[in-house]
Amino acid sequence: MRIHLTSVFVDDQDKALRFYTDVLGFVKKTEVPIGADRWLTVVSPEDPDGTELLLEPSGHPAVKPYKDALVKDGIPATAFAVEDVHAEFDRLRGLGVRFTQEPMEMGPVTTAVLDDTCGNLIQIVHQAE
Repeated sequence: MRIHLTSVFVDDQDKALRFYTDVLGFVKKTEVPIGADRWLTVVSPEDPDGTELLLEPSGHPAVKPYKDALVKDGIPATAFAVEDVHAEFDRLRGLGVRFTQEPMEMGPVTTAVLDDTCGNLIQIVHQAE
């Protein structure tokens, strides 16, 4: 068994698609209209057949309180692996990305947390081998 799809709730799918592709560097994999919204996924360009991230509309009434509580408590909605947290932090900050946690080393793990502009905190992480 392996993870095929995961999702992040986004306030605006167009804005999310721009951020996740133009800024974070993912590529669009699937876009299927579903009423006013879309089944919209992105993947890592390094693994186009790997796990898809669904940019899921946050229209359900339970989503806003859930997202607001996570952000208020500083809890990331998900985490993305990177080769070098410090380099990615510098690259993204240079693109205007707001971070809520600068790179922090905790033993073999280095993390940083960013605001995805769509109502979520996202952690970037690298674990030394």
